[in-house]
Amino acid sequence: MAALPLATAELCDSNADLIMNGDLRALQPVFRIYGRRQIFAGPVVTLRIFEDNVLLREFLEGKGHGRVLVVDGGGSMRCAIMGGNLAQLAQNNGWAGIVINGCIRDVDEINECDVGVRALNSHPMKSNKKGAGEKHVPVTIAGTRITDGEWLYADSDGILLSRSELTV
Repeated sequence: MAALPLATAELCDSNADLIMNGDLRALQPVFRIYGRRQIFAGPVVTLRIFEDNVLLREFLEGKGHGRVLVVDGGGSMRCAIMGGNLAQLAQNNGWAGIVINGCIRDVDEINECDVGVRALNSHPMKSNKKGAGEKHVPVTIAGTRITDGEWLYADSDGILLSRSELTV
């Protein structure tokens, strides 16, 4: 069910009406690009956690079906909430990508995985393992409110969110 990779600039140029009415939004350009899949798109699933990755692992252990996991990690720069093992799970279970408002680690391992990853930065310390957080809740990341079922498009120009699947 994953969308075909479409260029974000082209999507913006072709959908000016959706930008004007708020149905197509761009995330602020705060994310670094990781993973082998530089361009990815798919329906969104949301997760809110803070310095704890138990629920993130639970999601990635399940089948991704070409979806994109959007993780509000509270913007924490004190530890990583995803590393190479979880990126490998995402790849093996068919996730198109993961966008993390927080840090990752094991950058070299993640860059070998065929999954798209966007994160604020890298950090060598691991997260807590308590299982705290909320699944399938609206999150606000990089100036944009994101909900389950929206469509995310990411490439080297940036990240777009749409209320529905887009075509050019």
